[in-house]
Amino acid sequence: MKFKQSNKQNQRISSISETTLVIGIDNAKHNHVARAFNYRGIELGKRCLFQNDDNGLLNLLAWADGRTAGR
Repeated sequence: MKFKQSNKQNQRISSISETTLVIGIDNAKHNHVARAFNYRGIELGKRCLFQNDDNGLLNLLAWADGRTAGR
């Protein structure tokens, strides 16, 4: 089923519930920054700085898991 762009965006927004963790990532060549937000757009905790490698990804996943543990 095809939707107009505004309908697609509204569907995505309506799928966010109280249990949804939204993580925004600012990509760069070597170092990235992530921030976590709840369903209302309130930032949860501090930002996560991680590198563009396997260890960086593991750090990001551990950080995200820590954001969900307090819920």
